Amino acid sequence: MCELLAMSSLLPTQLTHSLAALAAHAGGESHNRDGWGVGFYRGRDVALFREPTAASDSELVKLLQNQGPSTKLIVAHLRHATQGAVNLANTGPFARELRGRMRIFAHNGNLRGLGLSAEFDGGCYQAIGESDSEQAFCALLARLQLMEMQYPELPSLHERLFLIGRFAADLRRLGPANFLYSDGDALFAHADRRFNALSGKVEAPALYHWHCPVPHTLLQDEASGEQRVSFIASVPLSEDDWRPMAEGEVIALHDGAVVETLLLGKGKNDL
Repeated sequence: MCELLAMSSLLPTQLTHSLAALAAHAGGESHNRDGWGVGFYRGRDVALFREPTAASDSELVKLLQNQGPSTKLIVAHLRHATQGAVNLANTGPFARELRGRMRIFAHNGNLRGLGLSAEFDGGCYQAIGESDSEQAFCALLARLQLMEMQYPELPSLHERLFLIGRFAADLRRLGPANFLYSDGDALFAHADRRFNALSGKVEAPALYHWHCPVPHTLLQDEASGEQRVSFIASVPLSEDDWRPMAEGEVIALHDGAVVETLLLGKGKNDL
């Protein structure tokens, strides 16, 4: 299955070894060789880099590892194609503008029948490719648009997290629905289930969270003063103490810290 990676920090920093560690997971006989992408936030905008090729073979990944922009928020993705051809249009993360902010989304799983359900209508947001991940993103944006148009700025973090939790609960009925979403202000992560090669089952944990002591070799701290950094990843990228997220856990991170958590009910559609 695909792999996800995200970082949230208090002060701008440069992603270094964690990007290399992620890219290495596309090497050899890995199934995650169908594309890669990484988005670096700068305020309301995002610098997005994607290729429909293996990250382990990419010169662009090496360039970003050594000279990538400093940022407080990153979302990255390795693709294992399950729906849609191997091309740029189907390569995550996906980005769209909503109310003057770039939004970014990356998904891991296989959502069957998503495009046939009116419940996941994207409204004015249309997918460019054929992937279930992009279709899910469009559906999320349609729901966010309905809520956000009622506010002059972003709704409270609690309101955003609750909507994302409801969306995650709906999505899980179609299959594994691990995803990362950001509006440039906060990072949201939903952990569901993932294929475990050791057990041969689709099960939790599907995402891991690590609050990183700094300075650390997984990143390059360019800021002066006190720093705070958190990572979310499909699998631990180091030998540090990564916390497995529970099935149905949805967290919101801001400035490198988890600020609020939801846990979906056992019925897959309850908060």
